[in-house]
Amino acid sequence: MNRRTFLQLLGTAGLSLTIAPRALALDDQHRVGLARLRYRGGNDNPRPGALRRMLQEVGRHTSVEVNPEVAAIWGEREELFLHPMIVLAGDRAFEPLSEDVIENLRLYLSSGGFLYVDSAEGLTDGPFMASVRRDLQRVFPDRPLRTVPREHTVHKSFYLIDRPMGRLDIAGNFEGIFDEERACVLVNANDLLGALARDAFGGWEHQVSPGGDRQRDMAQRLAVNIVLYALTIDYKADQVHIPFILRRRRWRVD
Repeated sequence: MNRRTFLQLLGTAGLSLTIAPRALALDDQHRVGLARLRYRGGNDNPRPGALRRMLQEVGRHTSVEVNPEVAAIWGEREELFLHPMIVLAGDRAFEPLSEDVIENLRLYLSSGGFLYVDSAEGLTDGPFMASVRRDLQRVFPDRPLRTVPREHTVHKSFYLIDRPMGRLDIAGNFEGIFDEERACVLVNANDLLGALARDAFGGWEHQVSPGGDRQRDMAQRLAVNIVLYALTIDYKADQVHIPFILRRRRWRVD
């Protein structure tokens, strides 16, 4: 589903198109931003500043103009549709999302929106992930999380990366929920944001294991890929020409 359809459904949902619709388009001059989804009973911001860093990486390595100020939202419909990408992060269990938020997420994701889930708990099936699975099942009862194949577009939307990266290396694949071929939800248990977070003095806040600097470098590249995928969806699915271009521009990571 493309962004034109996304905006059309936004209008039919009874929402005003005056709420910066061009923020959803890659080739417009508006700066692209993202939002962090808040919730109750847990820790919805386990890596403060990391999302800002994620956007800075996109602005630094691509021609996309970004707004580094990350919005913190509670899932109101108007708030959701302001952003092409919503991030759900955590490191512990949280209370069930309200029925209104579940309904809003269903509409947002079915209309072309994108949800990225980043777990900082260091487990593939810990309490945070259990809460995530519970609420995603409520959003899409007939669409379970499934393994994202290595050839999926998110692995090549800008850099060529064959697996999810982060502070840890405990999950060999993303999990996702799909709307036909489009991944509308992407789940990473490797704590990507933990690899991006910096302290007040500009130093890295967390060690990266087991791959050290190389793993962190790959995590930074993956952050760019995820945001680019949220903006472009599958327009780069046909990648016949991409390896040559990346070699010429030294973007490929061997």
